[in-house]
Amino acid sequence: MKILNILYFISSSLITLTVILSIIFLIYIYMPINTTQTVILPKGSITKTIKALNNQGYDLNKIDAYIIDYLLDKPKSGRLEIGKESMSRIDFLKKLSSAKEAINIITLIPGETLPIFFSQLSDSYHLDVNRLQEEYNRTSPYKEAGIIPDTYHISKSSSEKQVIKALVKHSEKHYREMSVAKFKDYNQTEWLRVLTIASIIQKESANKEEMPIIASVIDNRLKKDMPLQMDGTLNYGKFSHIKVTPKRIKTDKSRFNTYLNKGLPPYPVCSVSIDAIKATLNPKKTNYLYFMRNRDGVHDFTDSYKGHLKNIKKAKKG
Repeated sequence: MKILNILYFISSSLITLTVILSIIFLIYIYMPINTTQTVILPKGSITKTIKALNNQGYDLNKIDAYIIDYLLDKPKSGRLEIGKESMSRIDFLKKLSSAKEAINIITLIPGETLPIFFSQLSDSYHLDVNRLQEEYNRTSPYKEAGIIPDTYHISKSSSEKQVIKALVKHSEKHYREMSVAKFKDYNQTEWLRVLTIASIIQKESANKEEMPIIASVIDNRLKKDMPLQMDGTLNYGKFSHIKVTPKRIKTDKSRFNTYLNKGLPPYPVCSVSIDAIKATLNPKKTNYLYFMRNRDGVHDFTDSYKGHLKNIKKAKKG
């Protein structure tokens, strides 16, 4: 009888202890944790994950490692978007394996220059502008226009090298496909000429419909050995948004000044859209040599200087 009483006591004690431990465990996993917007997790063991989170201000321990290892899925690596400012411990641990990677949305608009674009990336995403330029110079075969205008989704944990690699790789893929479709191969020297003409079209056109016509004017002037005399070529580099004045035309001695130099600039003056490239590859057949922006914001085209003067006079009246 005494033995049965002892066994009963031990059994009851174990059940009580189990209940107590279960309650303690439930209290522990539902304790609130203050969270940051993102966390950075390394690849490797759960021990490394816990250590990395400790270094980021999270008070985690072996119990959390046990919960992750035996009850939850393996954590992801990289910069993860946690989101809330506070959540239960168990929800936080679950987030480590279910959270989406934190990304930066990077947009390059057609007609923008790389110095301005890299400066914007530096200001918005805390990237080093000089390293961006250095990586670009090392990666892209083009001094300008090596990144195609688009919206890019880049991990927030990406370095300058990784950002540039992703942007240039995406662009080169498009350039190669377009070049092979037109020329049967991808010759970067030939494509540099395409991008250079496309960049002038990008700067000069008022809309997509004008692009093939602007392309024809460029072709016609080059064939006649006439200087292009286009303001857009002077909006290169840091001058992307600087108004071209008569003084600037007289004082800029670079090869980008198509008033002082015949032929094309040494390389593209800005990023170029797919539409500008298509216009370059398929210019409209015209005899136009001149164009002038009218009061409606689009251009009037003509094949004679006399007609051009009339268009200038009409635009000034407007």
